[in-house]
Amino acid sequence: MPQNGPSDSEIFDRALRRKRRDRAARRYEGFVREHMLEGIHDRLIGVKRAFHDVLDLGSFGGGFDLPGTRITRIDAGAAFAAQAGGVQGDEDRHPFPEGSFDLVVSIGVLDQVNDVPGALALARRALRPDGLFLGAFLGAGTLATLRSVFLQAEGDRPVARFHPQIDVRAAGDLLSRAGFALPVADVEPLTVRYSSIFSLLTDLRGMAATNLLPGTPPLTRGVLGRAAQAFAERADPDGKTPERFEIIYLTGWAPDASQPKPAKRGSAVASLAAALKPKA
Repeated sequence: MPQNGPSDSEIFDRALRRKRRDRAARRYEGFVREHMLEGIHDRLIGVKRAFHDVLDLGSFGGGFDLPGTRITRIDAGAAFAAQAGGVQGDEDRHPFPEGSFDLVVSIGVLDQVNDVPGALALARRALRPDGLFLGAFLGAGTLATLRSVFLQAEGDRPVARFHPQIDVRAAGDLLSRAGFALPVADVEPLTVRYSSIFSLLTDLRGMAATNLLPGTPPLTRGVLGRAAQAFAERADPDGKTPERFEIIYLTGWAPDASQPKPAKRGSAVASLAAALKPKA
């Protein structure tokens, strides 16, 4: 069962996250996740095998579809879970038994999970041998403009309103630590242009992507006004300010004896020194 509030060791307030997701479900803004869904499907096109049992880990209201498969959906928010015909649960505490699925996808949530290594390890455990994990989430560098204008607006006493972000190298390391074979992490930027800071904040609320850090003081009108002015000052000549979303994609396989293995150290038939030697 979900637990209320954050523990001392957790970054995010779990109860607040569920509340924000339920609010977003009433007026969901899914354009960033739609972009992620396209990226996930592009990666699936290159996989020449059939899938039967799929786990959609952090489903929002649905959206991911793969014809001919059985899809189990789970979301931390009760409203999103109900919309998707799934179950409510946290990605780092889900109850699915070992070896239940041959494909696990997680699209747009891992940047808001308290225990990302634990979530990836559970996803790896839920996969059958040679099962595939595909993930996408917002990584380091996302909302750089918004971060900058709030730092400027709050002056000498900035408030922690943005949680730590995972970069692409750390994401690849997390896949390896979770026990995935053939891990790959890559990043694709998405730039969106906004007429005002308020349009951006509305989109973030609609994506359930606002601040989940426990104990953050509310914004004052003064801070918000100064941030809005700083955001407008960064606008292009047409009056719109660009903001970047850095989307990190993850690919990993549950280990299996049939998978290719890296060559053993010392097994090369030619030395690196010889390969680098200038030719006469």
